[in-house]
Amino acid sequence: MADDKEILKEIWDGKIPVCFKLAENEWRSSEPEEIYLMVSRQSYFPLVLDKVQRHFADFVSQTKKNNEIWLDYNGINLKWHYPIGLLYDLYANEGAQVQNIPWTLSVHFDDIPEDLLYYVNEKTVESYFLSTIKEADALKHKGKVINEMQRKDHQQLWNGIKSDKYEQFWTMNKKLMETSDSDGFISIPFRIYQIDKPFIQKLFRPVSETGKRQTLKDLLEFIFGENSSNWVQPSLDTPVQWLSEHLSYPDNFLHICVK
Repeated sequence: MADDKEILKEIWDGKIPVCFKLAENEWRSSEPEEIYLMVSRQSYFPLVLDKVQRHFADFVSQTKKNNEIWLDYNGINLKWHYPIGLLYDLYANEGAQVQNIPWTLSVHFDDIPEDLLYYVNEKTVESYFLSTIKEADALKHKGKVINEMQRKDHQQLWNGIKSDKYEQFWTMNKKLMETSDSDGFISIPFRIYQIDKPFIQKLFRPVSETGKRQTLKDLLEFIFGENSSNWVQPSLDTPVQWLSEHLSYPDNFLHICVK
């Protein structure tokens, strides 16, 4: 991949101001004050909720205060295994005119909904993250790069995310973004999200059978058909190989929200 470090660093540094409010049915007596945090778009909510849990622990039933907490936005249960930036873009980011900043979320200590994956602790998140990276590398390199890495290399990727350390993460992740083939990756790891629908994931090559470098427009037409009307932030003419190398989340998937 090209050494576009400034682009990668700017994307890594993306933050979302979030206001956490304790759900009304959780109050033990009066409403507690909200807590505000700047959270990384690249991270996962279980990695940033310790401070939130401590803040509200004295305001809920003592039998619940050590429970794993979960979040909702306007009644929508937020999947903890989705990157934070993906959740915000899918549900709250409506473009330059309506950004819903700060992003106000409700905090729950009880009755985890059935549509949310249950997680035990941080190891659950780590396991999910690494399994997704392995899936992405299977699409890009038939799994050769990730399988050649040692356990300590996998741990470095995870520690970079957990500690929000760009250099620590990208020193190792750049190996997963490299290709010796001028055509790029074998396939592009991507998932397309729409509200209230399962995400879409299919095999899609960065270069067509005729040798044309495929763009975001080609990808969307492959999924939705020609003349599909979709809201997307990047230019439709951007090559998908470049998008995959530069705009993928740390799990190495290109997560695309279509509205």
